Amino acid sequence: MSLRSKTQDMVSGMVQRQANKAASQLQDEVKKTASAAAEGAQSGAYLYPLRGIYFLVRHPKLYERLKGVVYKAIITSVCVVVAMFVLTYLPQVAMLAVITGPLAFLAAIPLVLVESWLILNFINKTFIIGSASEKIFDAVLAERGYTDLVSKGRQVKVGPKGRKILGKAIMKPLKRFSTENLVRYIITLPLNFIPALGTVFFLMYNGQHTGPSYHDRYFQLKGMSSQETEEFVKARKGAYTSFGAASLALGLIPVISPLFSYTNAAGAALWAAELEAEQRGTTTKGGKDEEVEQVE
Repeated sequence: MSLRSKTQDMVSGMVQRQANKAASQLQDEVKKTASAAAEGAQSGAYLYPLRGIYFLVRHPKLYERLKGVVYKAIITSVCVVVAMFVLTYLPQVAMLAVITGPLAFLAAIPLVLVESWLILNFINKTFIIGSASEKIFDAVLAERGYTDLVSKGRQVKVGPKGRKILGKAIMKPLKRFSTENLVRYIITLPLNFIPALGTVFFLMYNGQHTGPSYHDRYFQLKGMSSQETEEFVKARKGAYTSFGAASLALGLIPVISPLFSYTNAAGAALWAAELEAEQRGTTTKGGKDEEVEQVE
């Protein structure tokens, strides 16, 4: 056998081994995601983003000073979504027609929405929303009676009628944007080429990784170490997966998706309040012990 043939066989063997390794890793990820999704469905944590919507609708004073930010985010969302559909929808329909045939016109819609969400997620978190969702989280947690916890990370003042007014943050701000999450979104974006099932797996897989980030503020206020946080999340992996998937799904709704940055934060705070009640052994989960009028 010539040296050239040996080299080709060696390269072919290496490629085959890497392909087998990648296939094995993909199979493991599918199993892990499916298991976490099944566990999450039983946990009911996917309902908290919806509860966050209802809660903020009933408590408008919690976000009245953030309305300007909301308007800017929605205008940006309109511009991005319209531009993405005008510039990329038909080219992606043509590309998907090879894979999905006549379903390409439908399959391209979630793909464009995910791409729009990726762009908006970066713009809003980096330039527009900033720490606003963190303020909402603190306000909801205080509203549910955990002012003592919120006061570890933010000034809390007493306003008219004894209502609490949240002031400036006294803790280091959380990281606004995750490059790691962005890379993961981009890598898994082709999953949306598969109609329906691909998008569902995209949401579940990314929800599994991003779900815990909605409680970053809670972990910070609790003063939990990296190891404690990891153990806490591991014990509730399915719940965090379903919460993250539901939050991402809401983010794909055109135009109004920026609103869900706030409602998801509210939902995360409601969940944190119930987790805190369990740890403290209180009889009333998340009972309303305080009234918060506004966020400075």
